Amino acid sequence: MKNNIPLQKNIATSISAAIRQKFSITKLNTLAGGCINTAYAVNDGDRYFFIKLNTARSLFMFEAEYQALLELENANTLHVPHPISTGHYDKYAWLAMEYLPLQNDGNHHKLGEQLAAMHKVTRDRFGWDRDNTIGSTLQINTPGDDWLKFFRHNRLEYQLKLAAAKGYTGSLQKAGATLVDCMDDFFSDYTPVPSLLHGDLWSGNYAFIENGDPVLFDPALYYGDREADIAMTELFGGFSNDFRSSYEACWPLDDGFKTRRHLYNCYHVLNHLNLFGGGYARQAEDMMMRLLSERNA
Repeated sequence: MKNNIPLQKNIATSISAAIRQKFSITKLNTLAGGCINTAYAVNDGDRYFFIKLNTARSLFMFEAEYQALLELENANTLHVPHPISTGHYDKYAWLAMEYLPLQNDGNHHKLGEQLAAMHKVTRDRFGWDRDNTIGSTLQINTPGDDWLKFFRHNRLEYQLKLAAAKGYTGSLQKAGATLVDCMDDFFSDYTPVPSLLHGDLWSGNYAFIENGDPVLFDPALYYGDREADIAMTELFGGFSNDFRSSYEACWPLDDGFKTRRHLYNCYHVLNHLNLFGGGYARQAEDMMMRLLSERNA
């Protein structure tokens, strides 16, 4: 993008139209951190914006993220970067949003408190108005009234199908098929509500601004069981005890979460398998076998 002046002009034109003020890119800095998109900070000496850039076929992903950020912003609970514009030019697609100088530490208590408030934003049905992506994988959000059916078909079975197409068959698929058939056993005395979820809540997708307030970004939004978000905070670590205690002070978790968290994290581990391969196949199978053994205990 640095040497692509027509692309820069198209992005600047889309930002100008969105903010209803003339904006030109006079300075551009490449930012580190993303494994899917290239990221930039652009400015005109006064106003700053954050740009995600990818190939033109990523426009669907950026349009969905734009709508997800608006949905989270309208919930008025946790801060997110305000989305500005999205579009495509030639072989590229982009998403422009508010630029926020971020830091690694801040008010973890507020993060837990505000996440609980976000989860209390609910709808009548599970899913969302549109499909989006989890990483770069399609995430199907066709709305439905039955959470178990939604999670079974649109989450676990879909990822297992992708894994089979990549050659991950045998014992992984056998354990997966058994697990999806007996999922109901983990919900015998628990009925989730369709909560507003971030959907990809690992430690790389939150930070803090200068005053210590938490910020969420890179959502894979849908409405589902709040336990799915909390489960992912445990998958790779990076969330403090203060975060968790403040969340549960606002909305305690059901005792069955200790088991169901592994069910929800199977989805993310399978997605990592489909994106990156490697040892995630063994990790996914181990999680499934653990769930099956706890079911029969």
